[in-house]
Amino acid sequence: MSRLDDVFVENVRVRLATEGGRVGAVAVAAAARAEGAVLGDGPMLELVGRLQSEIVGVGPLAPLLADPSVTDVLVHGPDQVWVERGGVLERTTVRFRDEAAVRRLAGRLAATGGRRLDDASPFVDVRLRDGLRLHAVLAPVAVGGTCLSLRVPARTALTLADWQRNGSLHHDLASVLNDVLRARLSFVISGGTGTGKTTLLATLLGSLPATERVVVVEDTFELTPDHPHLVRLEARPANVEGLGAVTVRDLVRQALRMRPDRLVVGEVRGAEVIDLLAALNTGHEGGAGTVHANTAADVPGRLEALAATAGLDRSATHSQLASALDVVVHLDRSTGGQRHVREVGLTAVDAAGLVRVEPAWSLDGDGSVVAGPAAGRLRARLLRGSRLSTGSAC
Repeated sequence: MSRLDDVFVENVRVRLATEGGRVGAVAVAAAARAEGAVLGDGPMLELVGRLQSEIVGVGPLAPLLADPSVTDVLVHGPDQVWVERGGVLERTTVRFRDEAAVRRLAGRLAATGGRRLDDASPFVDVRLRDGLRLHAVLAPVAVGGTCLSLRVPARTALTLADWQRNGSLHHDLASVLNDVLRARLSFVISGGTGTGKTTLLATLLGSLPATERVVVVEDTFELTPDHPHLVRLEARPANVEGLGAVTVRDLVRQALRMRPDRLVVGEVRGAEVIDLLAALNTGHEGGAGTVHANTAADVPGRLEALAATAGLDRSATHSQLASALDVVVHLDRSTGGQRHVREVGLTAVDAAGLVRVEPAWSLDGDGSVVAGPAAGRLRARLLRGSRLSTGSAC
């Protein structure tokens, strides 16, 4: 147990916050004396450290976020703090003093990201320092207590070899993905939340030649590919007066004027799908993005639904989609948390003029890769696009 009583630490914190003093040794010592305590060097260092973490840092979550194995930290009120390690959720022993402490932390973190979080605006999604992504919902909208979700960005850029070593990518599918990049086929990565879509996309972008200019558009910055010619554009919400918003659609249009060799939309989640499809139909080959979908076969329907939000009808959407999108890469996650590249599919148009995704290669139950009905057609596309030798792994 800490040598410092939690009530005493809280009283000092409130005094410092009220007086507007800096969290330095002199100010903390004065606040401690005002609370009737004179501290030695050891307790004083501990008090300063705890207050700095509480007032300008992430409070009791600091040790969790410093753990290199943690990818997500989830707070469900003051007495439920969870982390995700290796795709598995674990409950921790970390506790907040009360609901007010969780709410203060949520509000302070949102403010550091330039966003408002209060009763009038009770939820927020924002990027913080070092790429840390915060989503917060205040009580009572969050029943049971304020909820925080903190996603830790990848600390190191993964390679396809890393994906293979950890069992998430079969070497035959890795060869296919490399060939898709070299052939400059347009692709989307699909899957559910937490399946690794963004991580895989960053890996693939990092595999592109250094001579290619990659322009990435995101709602909230997450992609961190290891590529020397990368341009990032991030959307911006409206301010408290409702002004100054910059949407993903705005940024996709601007990206087209930036001479991209590859145009990437980090996550297609709304009306920006129209601009992306239009861009991929105007000579911008090799574009990419991610989309939430349960299966690869569900991707055309998902994109159709998103396009409908911007007023594009079904036939127009599928007409654009037929010539814009070539390949779908689908990921899933097992009950044990292991992520897998499950399928690589090729788009095709049926007799009704609707786009569907046909399996080309997929991972079966025993972990081997099996060819699907579209394998031959995709192999031919890859050979034409990249002039690969007939000895390709495809």
